[in-house]
Amino acid sequence: VPTVHPLSPHVINIEYTLSEASFPYLQTGTTFQVCLLILTAVLSPLLPVQVKQAVVWALEAGYRHIDCAAIYGNEVEIGEALQETLGPSKPLRREDVFITSKLWNTRHHPEDVEPSLLKTLKDLKLEYLDLYLIHWPYAFQRGDVPFPRKEDGTLLYDDTDYKLTWAAMEKLVEKGLVRSIGLSNFNSRQIDDILSVASIKPTVLQVESHPYLAQVELLAHCRDRGLVLTAYSPLGSPDRAWKHPDEPVLLQEPVIAALAEKYKKSPAQIILRWQTQRGVVTIPKSVTESRIKENFQVFDFTLEADEMKSITALTRGWRYIVPMIEVSAFYDG
Repeated sequence: VPTVHPLSPHVINIEYTLSEASFPYLQTGTTFQVCLLILTAVLSPLLPVQVKQAVVWALEAGYRHIDCAAIYGNEVEIGEALQETLGPSKPLRREDVFITSKLWNTRHHPEDVEPSLLKTLKDLKLEYLDLYLIHWPYAFQRGDVPFPRKEDGTLLYDDTDYKLTWAAMEKLVEKGLVRSIGLSNFNSRQIDDILSVASIKPTVLQVESHPYLAQVELLAHCRDRGLVLTAYSPLGSPDRAWKHPDEPVLLQEPVIAALAEKYKKSPAQIILRWQTQRGVVTIPKSVTESRIKENFQVFDFTLEADEMKSITALTRGWRYIVPMIEVSAFYDG
């Protein structure tokens, strides 16, 4: 794939736990629980001070899972928000909030893993993370340039084996710097590569998934191996800046629209219900209060078996988030 999709410098994924309702959770193989719905707040238009304010507001409103990454470039601002809200004599305890971050592609070398985490912890003003993910399964050239390129514009890769990276991730758990570790954007073969050498198994796999990319085989693969599958872009990321004008619009899919009419729900709610019934953790994006609430109103109805099958049958291998690669051998899942 010759193109690289732009990364927002101010994106955080925030999980919201309803305090006045019974809320479904998936139990993983470790000591933490993963909520079936994670709310993603897209903060790309915001200034750093606004990012901080948004996180403080979110935590005050009940958000309890912040999923960040070094590449997003806003961990300092998120850390300032956490410092104001977490700790003794403050609104929340550290253990009340589940915090995730990700190791970037230029930091796959085993010697770079712990320093990268320590920088994240310093920026977030934390002593530990609840979950640390390898962001992508391939390594870029080591250094401070996040997207190193040749003169012709192609990305510069590094030959660091991600199994060596994983061994360094395990040491972070052993040192108490992270509670659990996982993977992002890995395919089934790559998952098995990790499992073949892992002394600490990954708990989570985060990938793009929606009705046009149902990931049926990958979901089954994860279940068989004890991983929780988390779906980003579950609604097709219709608000992203780099979308193609001719791409299919998931929220306008007739099959989903018909079900929305039947159940008096929005197309987004039908899609999120489909994912939760499959046991997939989802990350819908929204920055409006009404849409945030709407996204959680998916536990008062159940799709019938044939309806679930009709949505799954929509899969066509369509990706809205184009992998940032130029060599197809790196990614086949």
